[in-house]
Amino acid sequence: MIRIFRSHIIDITGISLLAILVYLISFSSGLDFSFKIPPSLLNLNVIFISILIEALPFVLIGVLIAGFIQIFITEEHIQRWIPKNRAAAVVMSCVVGALFPACECGIVPIIRRLISKGVPVYAAIGFMLTGPLINPIVIASTYMAFGNDLKMAGLRMGLGFLVAIIVAFAVSFKFKSNQLKGQIHLTHKHNTKQRSFIDQVWSMLTHSIDEFFDMAKYLIMGAFLASIVQVYMPAKAFLQSANDPVASLIIMMGFAYVLSLCSEADAFIGASFSSIFPRSSILGFLIFGPMIDFKNTIMMLSVFRLKFVLGVLTLTASVVFITLLIFQNVI
Repeated sequence: MIRIFRSHIIDITGISLLAILVYLISFSSGLDFSFKIPPSLLNLNVIFISILIEALPFVLIGVLIAGFIQIFITEEHIQRWIPKNRAAAVVMSCVVGALFPACECGIVPIIRRLISKGVPVYAAIGFMLTGPLINPIVIASTYMAFGNDLKMAGLRMGLGFLVAIIVAFAVSFKFKSNQLKGQIHLTHKHNTKQRSFIDQVWSMLTHSIDEFFDMAKYLIMGAFLASIVQVYMPAKAFLQSANDPVASLIIMMGFAYVLSLCSEADAFIGASFSSIFPRSSILGFLIFGPMIDFKNTIMMLSVFRLKFVLGVLTLTASVVFITLLIFQNVI
């Protein structure tokens, strides 16, 4: 307990110092500095704050759900809900993800808890890929962003669901163990049952706080690196390849990965590229980004083994790319 308390003090101190630095940069124009802050650094600061403001609410939702799973969901529940058949488990996990309004910012702590409770890693990946991409909020935002275009929303959901199933199946054959870096402490079943509801809620909040500080530092690192790339990446050079279907698809998937936008808002950004890139490339942006992006990768690396994270990233990117090339003539 003392070790955890000290760890949280260090985390709070680091976050506080970072907040002070961001504040000083943000309001530098009203302060009397002996040096001038470059415009690119001010732009980086704005993008960094925007990513954090966009992501943190969903991280909070994610850690609360993770805390609920830790305390109130037992291994027996998981065993009853997850089919023994691999194919059925993959399809079910993707369907549940499609109905679950999760964001890629908060999905990592959720799947870590699910895996620690006994959910197969391939089912967790199916849930992770569809949760941020196919849910009512994302469907509605996509429909509105593209001028009430039901086809665009349908293509995003349908092709995204297909990609998630293919990747989850591939993971089921390639990775057998749970791929977590370390064992997560699980509350004993008999202790949970003997405790009062208030005690269980308090334990849920405690676990959520631990989860938040565990995830927040990686979110901050990922958001900062994504901001650097956005500010200093030569985007104009990439736009010259917009007429090449293959090159434009790679560019838009790369943008989605680097920009690390929240899936509830990325459709409006994607729609702004509609006059430049073909529809298949826009779909690459809309499908790949919510499944896995830069900050999400950093958070996954804090939980899973490096080989597994790189494997999932490569599989997802490859399947999205190949699927959209196959369907580009009918999109």
